[in-house]
Amino acid sequence: MANEDGLLAIGGDLSVKRLLDAYCHGIFPWYEASQPVIWYSPDPRMVLFPHKLKVSKSMRKLIEKEAFRVTFDENFEAVINNCASISREGQKGTWITPDLKNAFLKLHGLGIAQSVEVWKGNRLVGGLYGIYLKEQKVFCGESMFAKISNASKYGFIVWVEKLRARGIKLIDCQVYTAHLESLGAEEIPRREFLKYLE
Repeated sequence: MANEDGLLAIGGDLSVKRLLDAYCHGIFPWYEASQPVIWYSPDPRMVLFPHKLKVSKSMRKLIEKEAFRVTFDENFEAVINNCASISREGQKGTWITPDLKNAFLKLHGLGIAQSVEVWKGNRLVGGLYGIYLKEQKVFCGESMFAKISNASKYGFIVWVEKLRARGIKLIDCQVYTAHLESLGAEEIPRREFLKYLE
């Protein structure tokens, strides 16, 4: 029932139960603070199959040199705060509203929302977070940030390799970006994506 932009529904709340039900059905919230909650399920869907991850020679060298230190779930709140405040080309504000942030902090407390932190020394320079649907073996990426070049990409690559070792089926990247495509992500039909959530 979603329109051509993927818009499916408007309204509702951001309770743990509703959010989990939404993600398990390929639906996610995406809206601005001045708007009611807006729910999307785009077609096609941008996904990354772990075995198709592309690691450039320059990134491989950085990983071999251990240019950054990567941690997991060490500071979820700092990651989501940075994702909300970092300036992005072509965007005026953020979709990570205070209500959405609080909802994800609750999901993190339950072990459902997880974060990846990228450090240079003791400074947090990049990271990402998302929803880990462990039963379905799907990670739904929500947002990432980088304060220095290659930081978020480095963390993403390390995280995908970790998930791959756990037998994850795919990483949901939601919508197309050239950055994600450069890492090996691709668009697939929504109906195909939903099969991975069954």
